[in-house]
Amino acid sequence: MNKHEFLYPQSSYYGKETPENIAFNQKLQEFSHKLNYISGFQTAGKIPPRLAYLQVEELWQELEETKEKLDNRKKTQL
Repeated sequence: MNKHEFLYPQSSYYGKETPENIAFNQKLQEFSHKLNYISGFQTAGKIPPRLAYLQVEELWQELEETKEKLDNRKKTQL
């Protein structure tokens, strides 16, 4: 197991296997891992609450943008 696999473990996807669903699942897992690190740093006093909030907000925006792009791609394929 390398460092990346240890720090960012990936769970298997059990839903309907479409490229959009798999890509969103990957992005959602990445969001979850980064959120866990941010909350841990904030709880330990390594970063201030305002910075943690801003970082979480930025991650959320990225996740929403990914979802919109994947939804648009799915609509254009229909």
